[in-house]
Amino acid sequence: MTVTKAAKDMTVAVAGSTGYIGKFVALECVRRGYKTIALTRNPDAVVEGAEMVVADVTDPASVDAALAGRKIDGLVSCLASRSGTKSDSFAIDYQATLNCLETAKKEGAAHFVMLSAFCVKNPILQFQKAKLKFEEKLVEAGNAGEIGYSIVRPTAFFKSVSGQLEVVQGGAPFVVFGDGTMCKCNPIAEADLATYLVDCITEKSRSNKILNIGGPDAGLTMTAQGKLLFEAVGKEPKILKVPVLLFDVIIGALDFLAAILPKQFEDPAELAKIGKYYAVEDMLTVDPSEKFGTVTLGEHYKRIAVEGNDYDPYTTLFAGKKNPTSVIANLVGNSVDVEEEQPVAK
Repeated sequence: MTVTKAAKDMTVAVAGSTGYIGKFVALECVRRGYKTIALTRNPDAVVEGAEMVVADVTDPASVDAALAGRKIDGLVSCLASRSGTKSDSFAIDYQATLNCLETAKKEGAAHFVMLSAFCVKNPILQFQKAKLKFEEKLVEAGNAGEIGYSIVRPTAFFKSVSGQLEVVQGGAPFVVFGDGTMCKCNPIAEADLATYLVDCITEKSRSNKILNIGGPDAGLTMTAQGKLLFEAVGKEPKILKVPVLLFDVIIGALDFLAAILPKQFEDPAELAKIGKYYAVEDMLTVDPSEKFGTVTLGEHYKRIAVEGNDYDPYTTLFAGKKNPTSVIANLVGNSVDVEEEQPVAK
């Protein structure tokens, strides 16, 4: 099923609307003229042009009450666990997203768009397993004719490869792992990703499909990313290579401790595994049909070198809270008061 109404007659709900990508998606829905319902658990949050509706996505009754009788045409879920630990992942990436799906079906929504992740193709981490478990539920609903769906798996956000801006500007080297040739990626601009996600609501060719998507760049190694960043800030490249073995030592020690004291060390062990995964795994689409958008990583670096980084305390390792978040609204041609969102569940 896909939506064929005129934009002004459509109602789209966005779950996770005050999260990082969710803000871009909600603003894109507003820009297109959709009646936009921004689900949030923060009663003070504002997304300009959207109707803010308070809901606890971990509580199915709360989601039902928030959307009851609203006749939504589509729902875009940008929900994602903050920590990536097992309990958080299955509470948010699986159960909370499932709660939104069940409500969307009850309200007769024609389409459900899920923001997943490219890395689930090689699922060894808990958040990947949680996302895949929900993907299976969504595909089942689609096959049963209960709702149309699009599962979007982006390679990486620009923000996730921008965290070393401040340390590089301060004269420190750019850190890479191994020989610096691993971890190739073609990240996608957040505004381009929002466009792609919202397109899925009405684009028939994307209905009932799993869609890998990356940005327009060719595969960029960590070293190549570092050189682009130094160029953007006008400094000579300084690359610091850190052995991947360091992760293995840390993970081995934490796994040993987790076997003895699981409550204290399971989560730290999982976080270490997440760190290694993103240090060594490629996040790269090579098929031209799986590349989208116009903004390159080099262009992004040049922008944030002047405007500052887009800060997020949960995904930006090196960045500081001083960086402006108003950049988000500027990129999609709107203004918005950006609120810092806390973890939904632990």
